[in-house]
Formats: sequence, C-alpha cells, structure tokens
Amino acid sequence: MIRVADEIRVALDEGRAVVALETTLVSHGFPHPDGVLVARASEDAVRASGAVPATVGIVDGEIRIGLTSDEIDRFGAEADHVRKCGPRDIAACVAQGVRGATTVGATVTICRAAGIAVMATGGLGGVHREFPEPPDVSADLPALASCPVITVSAGIKSLLDVAATAEMLETLGVPVIGWRTDTVPLFYARGGGPPVSARVTLPADVARIARIHWDLGGGAVLLVRPPDRSLEDIAALTDAAVASARAAGVTGPDVTPAVLRILNEKTEGRTSAVNRELIVANAALAGEVAVALAGVRDSAS
Repeated sequence: MIRVADEIRVALDEGRAVVALETTLVSHGFPHPDGVLVARASEDAVRASGAVPATVGIVDGEIRIGLTSDEIDRFGAEADHVRKCGPRDIAACVAQGVRGATTVGATVTICRAAGIAVMATGGLGGVHREFPEPPDVSADLPALASCPVITVSAGIKSLLDVAATAEMLETLGVPVIGWRTDTVPLFYARGGGPPVSARVTLPADVARIARIHWDLGGGAVLLVRPPDRSLEDIAALTDAAVASARAAGVTGPDVTPAVLRILNEKTEGRTSAVNRELIVANAALAGEVAVALAGVRDSAS
C-alpha cells in the first residue's frame, strides 16, 4: 500500500533527515506548469539544506513517498483528473486506484505511518469564516493534533478565520512556534496574526521543543515562518475574494483554490509570486530543521 523510494527508505533507515512535501499545491494551488516548478524548486531547497525530499501522492492504488519527476509532471498536467485528498480520502483513493494530491492533513497522516518527522507546505487550513455557518473546519487541524510531525508553514491561510484557527490549535494542544517572529504570519503578510506560543531563532531550538513535546505524547509542532516579501494591502482584497467565492456557491475544499485564483487575478500575479517564494523558503527551513532533528536523535541515542 505504501511505496517508499529507495533513497528515502535508506535515509529513514539510517536516521538521516527527510522532509515530506505535499502535492495539493501542484494540482490545485497553481496553474500548470507553476505547481510543478514550485514542487521541483522545493525539492531542490530541501536538498540544499542537507535533507532528502519526499514528495507524497497517491498513484495507481499506492501511497507513494518520493514521486518521480514524471509523476510530479502528471499531477500538474492532468490536474482535472486528480482528487484533492484529505485524511478521510486516503483509503478510498488507494482502494479505487484514483490519483490523489495530498493536503497537509493527508501528508502528515502518511508521515506518521512512514516515520517521517518533518514536512513543509505553504499555508495551513483551519476554521473558515462565519463558522458555524457554514460548519467548515479543515481536516488539517485534527490531523496535526494526532501526528508527531514538525510542520513548517507561512502561518494560517488569510482567507480563513485566523484567530479562531489559532484558538483551535491551542485547544488541540498543537504548539505554534514562531520562526523569528512573535505573531502568526497571515500567509501573504508577515504580521497581524495572534501571538505564537514560543519564538525560536535556531533549527536546533525547534528540534528540542519537538522531542520534548513528543516524549510527552504530543502530536504535531507547527513552525510558522513569515514570508520574505509581505503584501500588507491584501486583507481587503481577501475579504472580497472570499465573498465572491461564497456568492458563486463555492464550498468545502474548493474554496481555497477559488479564492487563490481571484486574488491572483486582482493582484496581477503578485499573490502567486509570493506564494511560490514562501513555499520554497518553507521547504528550505524544513530541511534545516530535519537536519537538526536528526542531530538531536543522534545525541539522545
């Protein structure tokens, strides 16, 4: 059911640094071929940090950890035939032989099964605006609570109810660690979110927090990294884009890609450019953290 690429299997067996990368951004986050280019740049960034990249997806009835370049191409080029796969969808995609692009929640669930301790993404899903009508909360949140995986993101997607999502993470016992920041980034913007639970400046600090959290039986540690290029004027446009998507009857997992498309059009590509940059930067940081975590494991053994 799970096929792990040889390079990744060897790295895991030897206790070396591995970083998982999701595939929803390839199929549903960008127009083709941008998603494929971002995926490849993310893999390169992980390698440059000293870790092994493990891009995750479901292909031909198998969970594949370590997609080939051709497989990643197909996730982008044939996006209309790729299911957006959350934790609930993994078993169905495998059983029915459907190609599935994994979300954050699905990716960390697969990481738990495979023994991968670090993953990187763009922005985290969470509590949608106007909750409980609609009663929409991303499956990313309970998945993080149950999976011991350091998850590196640019904070919480700004199209969500960020404050409510932060409260939910606290309730679920997920530490939100700020990478050289005291507040949760708002995906496209560096500041404006709620306070983080702790601030760190070194990858080793993240690794130590994670090991203690896991020794106490905890799940994920969310590491939030502000984008290098910040769009401070994005809030009003995001509000309008969310309202437009809702008015068009868009619901559930289709909301995020719809809003991203609207924002990209309204900003003449600025949001998409920032999105690409932050994803690759998150992957690079995740690689550094994975290397530090491998060092913590070595010193503990």
